[in-house]
Amino acid sequence: MEKFKSQINLIEIEIDKYINSLGDNSIYDSVKYFLKLPSKRVRPLFTLLTNALYNNDYSFAIPAALSNEMFHNFTLLHDDIMDSSKKRRGFDTVHEKWNVNQAILSGDSMLIMATKFLDFYESKIQKDLLKLFNSTALEVCEGQQLDMEFENKIDIDFDDYIDMITKKTSVLIASSVKMGGIINELDKDELNCLYDIGLNLGIAFQIQDDYLDLFGDEKIIGKKVGLDVINNKKTALHHLFVNQASKTELSKYQDYMLLKNHDEKVEKIKYLFSNNNTDKSLKNLVEDYSNKADSIIQKLTPEFDKRPNLILLSEFLLKRNY
Repeated sequence: MEKFKSQINLIEIEIDKYINSLGDNSIYDSVKYFLKLPSKRVRPLFTLLTNALYNNDYSFAIPAALSNEMFHNFTLLHDDIMDSSKKRRGFDTVHEKWNVNQAILSGDSMLIMATKFLDFYESKIQKDLLKLFNSTALEVCEGQQLDMEFENKIDIDFDDYIDMITKKTSVLIASSVKMGGIINELDKDELNCLYDIGLNLGIAFQIQDDYLDLFGDEKIIGKKVGLDVINNKKTALHHLFVNQASKTELSKYQDYMLLKNHDEKVEKIKYLFSNNNTDKSLKNLVEDYSNKADSIIQKLTPEFDKRPNLILLSEFLLKRNY
């Protein structure tokens, strides 16, 4: 991310300013704590880079960028509660450090803060931003509900999975990209291209996350490896394995899924996936979605041709190890 150091520094400076502007009510203690956790700032960075295609003033995109980042952190805070996660980016989750009630209230506050950032823009732009924000927020909730339901369903296919991660993860990245266009009042076709770029990158991003959850380094990713396996989540690895496994492999997989010892369960399934080349199939899938995004990037008609920055960011995210 060295290439984007100046943009990320700008985002961090503005987040610090906002944190310092918050009152003394103890509800803000956990908000400040969570916002200061280590983060790649992917979503606000996408907003800034998209804005730069049409506008040389990065500061103009900051309110929209912070809106996306605040909403993202709201979803993470509530996800941690629902998943009973103890760690987030290597640090205690809010409900662990404080309590569940504090975490719920902090998340609710972040959601309200996210919409207030959009007050910066004039009424027509603000209306378009809020329309996108609200539809995105509702889809994220739908995706989270599907994710929870899928844990206990056995008839989930790969299309169902893609629909779920599109709503839970991808639409927010798509929104972050598109907002950089909305604030510059682009035409409908250009905005649709921006949204589709984010949608494909978002799917690739989540699939890469599925890989890191099982094959990543716990010290680097900042959480326990194999949580998706432990929670019986039907990730991209699960679907790719089921689609290409032999009957013997499927039988072993079903047996391993019933193991009570979490460490044993993770190691056996990890070996099964690796031996079957499921991990390689997943990497190919990430590349497919990334290539789709890159091809749409080439269709854009920017005033300032900084399209390589979007491609560079997408390549970094999809080859990352954390």
